[in-house]
Amino acid sequence: MRPRNALLAGVLSAVVAAAGCAIGPNYHRPSAPTPQEYGELGGWTPIAPKDTIERGAWWSVYGDADLDRLERQVSISNQNVKVYEAQYAQAQALVREVRSQLFPSIGVSGDATRGRGTSVGVVNGTPGATNSVANAFQADGTASWTLDVWGSIRRQLESQKAAAQVSAADLANALLSAQATLASDYFSLRAADALMDILTESVTGYERTAQITENQYHFGTASRGDFMSARAQVEATRAQLIALRQTRGQYEHAIAVLTGAPPSGFKIPHGELAAEVPVVPVGIPSALLERNPSIAAAERQMQSQSALIGVAEAAFFPDVTLSGLVGFASNTMSHLVSAPNRVWSASGVVAGTILDAGGKLGAVSAARAGYAQAIANYRQTVLSTFQSVEDQLLALHTLQDEAVAAKVAVDSAQEAADVALNEYKAGTVIFTTVIVANQTYLADRQALLTIQQNRLLASVALIQALGGGWVSPTG
Repeated sequence: MRPRNALLAGVLSAVVAAAGCAIGPNYHRPSAPTPQEYGELGGWTPIAPKDTIERGAWWSVYGDADLDRLERQVSISNQNVKVYEAQYAQAQALVREVRSQLFPSIGVSGDATRGRGTSVGVVNGTPGATNSVANAFQADGTASWTLDVWGSIRRQLESQKAAAQVSAADLANALLSAQATLASDYFSLRAADALMDILTESVTGYERTAQITENQYHFGTASRGDFMSARAQVEATRAQLIALRQTRGQYEHAIAVLTGAPPSGFKIPHGELAAEVPVVPVGIPSALLERNPSIAAAERQMQSQSALIGVAEAAFFPDVTLSGLVGFASNTMSHLVSAPNRVWSASGVVAGTILDAGGKLGAVSAARAGYAQAIANYRQTVLSTFQSVEDQLLALHTLQDEAVAAKVAVDSAQEAADVALNEYKAGTVIFTTVIVANQTYLADRQALLTIQQNRLLASVALIQALGGGWVSPTG
């Protein structure tokens, strides 16, 4: 083997050997503070975590056909979700763009030149100028390949893949967030419907009471003050009912936007608030690390930042670029493509920076700091998610007990209101007693309704913290 060829073979062997590894740290997911069990779990039944859990129509646990119909529009028409869908598609395209740098770049070119020249000389003993025409034709195929000797491109590809996974998790989180927001708005709207029913019923009852006081006033057994107090209670309650229409309308408008529909003309028929709050079978805490999209996004961001350290460190080493040209050159087009007219060239370039005043060191330090930031963000996201789960579990347990007490208060207030009205009819109590009893009964009913609304909202927030959906123990 000639010395030059032996040297070339040695260089190529070293390049191939070096190409098997990549500069920079290999990613390993850092630990995060994970409790062994939920402090507020109580008597809830744990289930085995499933890494590939199907979130699906998680809202179906509420058994509400109107909610189901509205939720299915979110993934189709919600414009915020569409933004994240486009971002995910862009991230996937960037992965393909970076991957292409691992392969040679091949191109073709063609060139045709025609020129005229004049030469001065002596022709047949006579001085004169001679004109000549020259043609030149060339067709080339070129190739250029920057070898990923130090793994810079592979680290970029690793970072971009992780970034695409971050985008996918962001999309899942945006969809889940929109679905949870719609469910919360829907239950608030249904709570407004239920309160409208309570107020309507109260107005009807107060009008009957006002009629009684009016009759007694005409018979002289009640004062005009009693009659006016009864009318004031009717109209004050009616004013609450009118104001509630605005609140309901705002929830209706919010739901319209979440489903991608214009608020004008969007209507949700009057309906009932769900009476039962589904029991969510909560998985063991470590399952959150796989199923919650916010945690998934933070974790993949760590890998993306880790790979960028390798990209920055690989910049210390020279780039190796191979290029070549194969083609044909001739003065005549008809004989261009023929063996005698073949031309070729090959070259290899090694280029690197000797001194950059600490620029590359700064880039490595910045990449490591970015990775440290991503680790802290991941651990904080895990902690915040566990806090949210604990908060909602606590809320559900507390509100369940509160609902029991509130129901007893409503039953007692109802009986007290009935007794007060009968005693007033019998003339044994003043009308103020009836007013107070009615107000207490209405306030207790509103409080019980608010508790039920908050229980449903807490269940939605818990499902969102868990990453959406679950597999029940009974299947």
